[in-house]
Amino acid sequence: MFVRRVEDVPVEQVAAGSETERQILIGGDTGPNFQMRRFIMQPGGGMPRHTNTVEHEQYVLRGRARIGIGEDVYEVSAGDVVFIPAGVPHYYQAANSGPFEFLCVVPNLPDRIELAPEDS
Repeated sequence: MFVRRVEDVPVEQVAAGSETERQILIGGDTGPNFQMRRFIMQPGGGMPRHTNTVEHEQYVLRGRARIGIGEDVYEVSAGDVVFIPAGVPHYYQAANSGPFEFLCVVPNLPDRIELAPEDS
């Protein structure tokens, strides 16, 4: 068990993203079943269309973004909850009005990320 401040958790750039950072708040070394990650996308930033081998359960903390999940596109903002099944192509595009921030909980399992063609 542990308690720590989010300011004490290292921030890393997401290589595949644009203007996107992440923090591993709870990782495999501290949580046996799940990882909790915090993503921050600057205005206009985002992540390209991709797939993951694990599901994503997300809670939007602040800002607005367009999220594509499979064939559907959603406009999300603070207070929204998002579920992305494993293997489903998805992308994020933060609005230009301010930073977009969300928590992402995933199973503590190996996760392979693959960029997806735009037409999938």
